[in-house]
Amino acid sequence: MGEKSPLPSLEDLKDQAKRLRDALARQGTQINHSKSLELIASQFGFRDWNTLHAKIGNMPPPKRVLAIGERVSGLYLGQKFTGKIIAIKTLTSAYGMLKVTFDFDEAVDVITFESWSAFRKRVTCTLGEDGRTVEKTSNGVPHMQLA
Repeated sequence: MGEKSPLPSLEDLKDQAKRLRDALARQGTQINHSKSLELIASQFGFRDWNTLHAKIGNMPPPKRVLAIGERVSGLYLGQKFTGKIIAIKTLTSAYGMLKVTFDFDEAVDVITFESWSAFRKRVTCTLGEDGRTVEKTSNGVPHMQLA
């Protein structure tokens, strides 16, 4: 029998529940967020959201292995990107943290103000094992999130 694939993070599951609720609303079926969480839990084979939440809360976070030359994609300051990893440094002062330099295929505009732009093609970020930065924007989203 094959191994089960790892469960998504709680944040990803909550995002799925929000998308499910929004999709159902567009089709004329209104459900609350609690019901959408219960439906997501059911899709993963759990009897309810609390059981799924407890299972994920007791699991170690997934470890992501990165390599120089690896092609990656994700979001940087809310902008989609694709690119290549050109440098990696393990930080000894912070367990599990990596300083990673990316070369984007196309420059990303890092300014959200309409009358001003600042494009970056090469950026360096400190990433955790989950492929996200600890630093977040003012709306609570990590500066970088690898897909």
